[in-house]
Amino acid sequence: MSNYHIKHLEEYYQVYRKSISEPRKVREEIAEEQFLWRKKWDQVLSWDFTKPEVKWFEGAKLNITENCIDRHLLTRGDKTAIIFEPNNPEEQALHITYKDLHERVCKMANVLKSKGIKKGDRVCLYLPMIPELAVSVFACARIGAIHSVVFAGFSATALSTRINDADCKMVITSDGSFRGNKTIDLKGIVDAALKDCQCIESVLVVKRTNANVAMNDLDHWLEPLLNEASSHCEP
Repeated sequence: MSNYHIKHLEEYYQVYRKSISEPRKVREEIAEEQFLWRKKWDQVLSWDFTKPEVKWFEGAKLNITENCIDRHLLTRGDKTAIIFEPNNPEEQALHITYKDLHERVCKMANVLKSKGIKKGDRVCLYLPMIPELAVSVFACARIGAIHSVVFAGFSATALSTRINDADCKMVITSDGSFRGNKTIDLKGIVDAALKDCQCIESVLVVKRTNANVAMNDLDHWLEPLLNEASSHCEP
């Protein structure tokens, strides 16, 4: 039980009662102990019941990837952060450690920057449930870009609507995806969607099904870019 923050039921009730009687103090203690902050908050909590409006940790700044990944590198770097279970049970599961995830995220973040993505830009993620999806989410957060995840099964029209609504500069997709015994042509759907999108400047394509897909002027295979990218990216 030594690995658990709450070691027994009575301690749980003690913490719970304190969280009710001293909500600011309890949350401030947790925030100080459990998270890395670039800038500490001006005040823990403020509220206006006439609106109603509640604000926590106003003025504080952090980068979520430091808290999800970096702070674990020294103590659990070799432990598994993500387990990828593929569609086909005959395909081997993949265990990604915190160190591996950190390197993948940094490389992906540097690829995004090399293609002109900066803080505040929107990136559309039209990917199957593969590790690159999680890595892309973290990479966007690391450099301050905003990710828009679109379910990789939506039609070209549904995809183009979401790209235009968010004014995305980039799409990250794959050559295709597996669903049961079927293969879905994600790249073809993206190509059709982009006929109605003027905001996209580049498309990154992950190899997943090894399908023979058309590569257009905006398209780039992701793997060669990752191989050239630095494994260091300051959050």
